Amino acid sequence: MTRRRKIVFAICIILIGIQLIQPIRNLSGQVETGNAIHIPITVERILQRSCYDCHSNNTHYPFYTYIQPIGWLMNYHIQNGKSELNFNEFWSYTQRRQESKLKAIISQIQDNQMPLSLYTLIHPNAKLTSEEKGIIINWASNIKDSISNFDN
Repeated sequence: MTRRRKIVFAICIILIGIQLIQPIRNLSGQVETGNAIHIPITVERILQRSCYDCHSNNTHYPFYTYIQPIGWLMNYHIQNGKSELNFNEFWSYTQRRQESKLKAIISQIQDNQMPLSLYTLIHPNAKLTSEEKGIIINWASNIKDSISNFDN
């Protein structure tokens, strides 16, 4: 076997071998039992389509995430997203943290930082229209105001 064939063979073995190392899936089976504050159905649908894959305890996994290292990259993004904001756990946050997260939602949507451009490149249906951005920003502002007023 020539040196070139040995290298190609080794690369193939490595690529096949890494397929055996699958990340843990973000599938809790958790069912929403209601939140402390009602989320309108229009807002909920937008959040489900554009945010929940990385910011909830349940991710929809397309077929290509079972191919490594793509699955590892997606898992990394999900873990980072959940550490920043997890909608399934939002209502258990302290009031101060809830207000902070709502402010972050507003500013990141206004600045077109969320959803991530890499995510919308692969999931074009997750892109937010101007109208959807307005809906989310208004909802987050109203919730933030009601949380702030709740303390007073």
